[in-house]
Amino acid sequence: MSEAAHRGTVEVRKATDADTPRIAEALHRAFYDDPVITWMVPDEKRRTRTGPFGFATWLQRIYLPKGEVYTDAECTGAALWAPPGKWRIPVGLQLRLTPRFLRLFGLRRTPLIVRGLTVLDKSHPDDRPHYYLGILGTDPAHQGKGVGSALMQPVLERCDADGVGAYLESSKESNVPFYRRHGFEVTGEVHLPDGPPLWPMWRDPQPR
Repeated sequence: MSEAAHRGTVEVRKATDADTPRIAEALHRAFYDDPVITWMVPDEKRRTRTGPFGFATWLQRIYLPKGEVYTDAECTGAALWAPPGKWRIPVGLQLRLTPRFLRLFGLRRTPLIVRGLTVLDKSHPDDRPHYYLGILGTDPAHQGKGVGSALMQPVLERCDADGVGAYLESSKESNVPFYRRHGFEVTGEVHLPDGPPLWPMWRDPQPR
């Protein structure tokens, strides 16, 4: 993919470290009332205070180093992907992230969050190569304009060209039809400990 490409009316490009603050703010707004985020951080004041820091952590420490984060010209949204075989967070990185987890979730809630991440890890398919869409979000002010669809396309096109699958967990049942339009199908239901369900979805490579 070239440095920037137009997908319909949306200019899509790979994100850089310099984009982190704007993307983190956009994702914070996109996921503020998301069931998984509200389960992670039930307190609204804490969620408002720490949300951008949390998404910046996911970007800088987990996804940007993998080289598969896509955004638009104005950083109104982002798709955070992990390439085949690189979706799992290594134990060493988890330990290094512990101080940030404590800041985000607090001492009492952090063990519950870690349990939840373990549940997702165990439900994740690891028997076939795939790209993992860890996060896809668009600032609410820019939703409904095709941004999310455009941001997924570079990797979905690569999946089709290379004959590789794609996987995600939808945190809202209402988003399932959106992902189905892009070739994903629900494979089950996963419940976080004392938390909401998620809908794992798998996409086989599509004929070109």
